Amino acid sequence: MPEPDDGGQETAPQLERPHEEAAHEEAPRARPVRESRLYLKLVLLLAVVAYVIAFVLRNNNQVDVDFVFGTTQISLTWVILICLAIGLLGGVLLSQFYRRRRRRH
Repeated sequence: MPEPDDGGQETAPQLERPHEEAAHEEAPRARPVRESRLYLKLVLLLAVVAYVIAFVLRNNNQVDVDFVFGTTQISLTWVILICLAIGLLGGVLLSQFYRRRRRRH
Protein backbone atom coordinates (compact mmCIF):
# COMPACT_ATOMS: atom_id res chain seq x y z
CA MET A 1 0.00 0.00 0.00
CA PRO A 2 1.47 3.39 -0.94
CA GLU A 3 2.23 5.87 1.83
CA PRO A 4 0.04 8.94 1.96
CA ASP A 5 1.68 12.02 0.57
CA ASP A 6 1.85 14.87 3.02
CA GLY A 7 1.86 17.37 0.21
CA GLY A 8 5.48 18.38 0.64
CA GLN A 9 4.89 19.72 4.13
CA GLU A 10 7.50 19.00 6.71
CA THR A 11 6.38 17.56 9.94
CA ALA A 12 6.79 19.83 12.93
CA PRO A 13 9.91 18.94 14.86
CA GLN A 14 9.43 17.89 18.41
CA LEU A 15 9.77 20.89 20.63
CA GLU A 16 12.50 20.53 23.15
CA ARG A 17 13.23 23.21 25.64
CA PRO A 18 16.65 24.88 25.29
CA HIS A 19 17.66 24.32 28.91
CA GLU A 20 16.84 20.61 28.63
CA GLU A 21 18.95 20.38 25.49
CA ALA A 22 21.84 22.10 27.24
CA ALA A 23 21.47 19.78 30.22
CA HIS A 24 21.74 16.75 27.95
CA GLU A 25 24.89 18.16 26.38
CA GLU A 26 26.60 19.10 29.67
CA ALA A 27 25.94 15.86 31.52
CA PRO A 28 28.65 13.82 29.77
CA ARG A 29 31.22 16.58 30.31
CA ALA A 30 30.37 17.12 33.99
CA ARG A 31 31.28 13.57 34.96
CA PRO A 32 34.96 13.73 33.92
CA VAL A 33 35.35 17.10 35.63
CA ARG A 34 33.97 15.69 38.88
CA GLU A 35 36.15 12.62 38.61
CA SER A 36 39.26 14.68 37.95
CA ARG A 37 38.46 16.87 40.97
CA LEU A 38 38.03 13.76 43.08
CA TYR A 39 41.37 12.37 41.93
CA LEU A 40 43.02 15.73 42.58
CA LYS A 41 41.63 15.77 46.12
CA LEU A 42 42.83 12.20 46.71
CA VAL A 43 46.33 13.05 45.46
CA LEU A 44 46.45 16.13 47.69
CA LEU A 45 45.25 14.11 50.68
CA LEU A 46 47.93 11.48 50.07
CA ALA A 47 50.56 14.21 49.73
CA VAL A 48 49.52 15.73 53.07
CA VAL A 49 49.56 12.33 54.79
CA ALA A 50 53.01 11.59 53.34
CA TYR A 51 54.26 15.00 54.49
CA VAL A 52 52.95 14.47 58.03
CA ILE A 53 54.61 11.04 58.24
CA ALA A 54 57.90 12.47 56.95
CA PHE A 55 57.61 15.39 59.38
CA VAL A 56 57.15 13.11 62.36
CA LEU A 57 60.00 10.79 61.32
CA ARG A 58 62.44 13.63 60.65
CA ASN A 59 61.68 15.45 63.93
CA ASN A 60 61.57 12.46 66.23
CA ASN A 61 64.72 13.27 68.21
CA GLN A 62 64.36 14.11 71.90
CA VAL A 63 64.96 17.67 73.11
CA ASP A 64 65.07 19.25 76.54
CA VAL A 65 62.23 21.68 77.13
CA ASP A 66 62.36 23.99 80.12
CA PHE A 67 58.87 24.88 81.20
CA VAL A 68 58.59 27.51 83.92
CA PHE A 69 57.73 24.91 86.54
CA GLY A 70 59.96 22.07 85.37
CA THR A 71 62.15 20.55 82.69
CA THR A 72 61.39 17.53 80.57
CA GLN A 73 62.58 15.68 77.49
CA ILE A 74 60.04 15.33 74.71
CA SER A 75 60.06 14.76 70.99
CA LEU A 76 60.70 17.81 68.82
CA THR A 77 57.48 17.00 66.98
CA TRP A 78 55.48 17.54 70.16
CA VAL A 79 57.26 20.82 70.84
CA ILE A 80 56.30 22.08 67.38
CA LEU A 81 52.69 20.88 67.73
CA ILE A 82 52.35 22.44 71.21
CA CYS A 83 53.69 25.76 69.89
CA LEU A 84 51.25 25.55 66.97
CA ALA A 85 48.32 24.91 69.32
CA ILE A 86 49.33 27.79 71.62
CA GLY A 87 49.64 30.12 68.62
CA LEU A 88 46.23 29.11 67.24
CA LEU A 89 44.57 29.51 70.63
CA GLY A 90 46.22 32.89 71.15
CA GLY A 91 45.11 34.06 67.70
CA VAL A 92 41.51 33.01 68.31
CA LEU A 93 41.42 34.70 71.73
CA LEU A 94 42.98 37.91 70.42
CA SER A 95 40.51 38.06 67.55
CA GLN A 96 37.63 37.69 70.02
CA PHE A 97 38.96 40.52 72.18
CA TYR A 98 39.42 42.70 69.11
CA ARG A 99 35.87 41.98 67.92
CA ARG A 100 34.35 42.86 71.32
CA ARG A 101 36.38 46.04 71.49
CA ARG A 102 35.13 47.16 68.04
CA ARG A 103 31.48 46.46 69.02
CA ARG A 104 31.72 48.88 71.95
CA HIS A 105 32.88 51.75 69.75
